[in-house]
Amino acid sequence: MSETMKLHLAKAMNECMKKASVENITIKEICFASHCSRQTFYRCFKDKYDLINWYFDCILRISFDRMGQGRTIYDGLLKKFQYIQEESLFFHAAFSTDSQNNLRQHDFEMIYAFYLDLITKKKQYPLHSKQRDILEIYCFASVYRTAKWVLNGTKETPEELVDILIHAMPQDLTSLFKQLNIYK
Repeated sequence: MSETMKLHLAKAMNECMKKASVENITIKEICFASHCSRQTFYRCFKDKYDLINWYFDCILRISFDRMGQGRTIYDGLLKKFQYIQEESLFFHAAFSTDSQNNLRQHDFEMIYAFYLDLITKKKQYPLHSKQRDILEIYCFASVYRTAKWVLNGTKETPEELVDILIHAMPQDLTSLFKQLNIYK
């Protein structure tokens, strides 16, 4: 199915989120808001959480592209958080759910895989298990802090949140990112 149709459904989901929590939104309501059939919806997505994750992937791709093009971790995170702040209603609703296929788990998986791939490409060999464990813990904490930021109304600026996450980075990870010239 075309990206345009998926984006159309994501916008409809966003409209539905203005009136109800993610758990209370039905596929029927998303289809009604988008003027699409259920069949069209299910050609694009498995469920409403898959739609949310797809939309989030679009945002992550933009910030990951920035990081992957030689810019810093700081720049990529800043772009991500600025966009999340612009779309705070969507992300508040999405981070509020702990249902299957939820955004927190998806965010963790995407960010962890991105960092592993980026580091492997820059180093030209994979991380050893201790470094992977440190990266995993950092990514998990980063997602937790992002969700907390969104659910508390994005009180810090995106710059302040990025600064918190950069300073919370374990020393081994900081050293590695500095070595790869992507730290800050």
